[in-house]
Amino acid sequence: FTSQTVTENFAKVIHGLNANQLTDQVIHRSKRMILDTLGVGLLGTSTEVCNKVAQYSKIYSSDLSSTIWGHLDFRLPPLYAAFVNGVAVHSMDFDDTWHPATHPSGTVLPAVIALSEAFPQKKRISGLDLLLAFNVGIEVQGRLLHFSREARNIPKRC
Repeated sequence: FTSQTVTENFAKVIHGLNANQLTDQVIHRSKRMILDTLGVGLLGTSTEVCNKVAQYSKIYSSDLSSTIWGHLDFRLPPLYAAFVNGVAVHSMDFDDTWHPATHPSGTVLPAVIALSEAFPQKKRISGLDLLLAFNVGIEVQGRLLHFSREARNIPKRC
């Protein structure tokens, strides 16, 4: 018997997941969350803060690039594309919440999409793989909050 740290155990569980484990209900809800996040993100691209972040990020370049939502001719390295798109999603503060205090899709979806675009054409991921990555990201975020000290200071729902 070997003792694993919480992180090792968590990583083992995540590594063992596959798209076949997504239930119809999870797929349906994930698609709704993604559509909502994309809509809020597209609206957020018109905000002042998003425009400032996008202008700042233009100084970075890379061989890999990902789309800035709402701008067909504007691409950035995946890290900065995820950052700009995440700011766009949260700038209106209409993005989804997971009680007690996270906005999961606004951080996870921009990163998942930016990374998926960075894959070479011949290694493109499937829609189900994207949904799996999205759900793993949501789960990781929720568990990190659950185990954080801050979670103890957040009022419980009635």
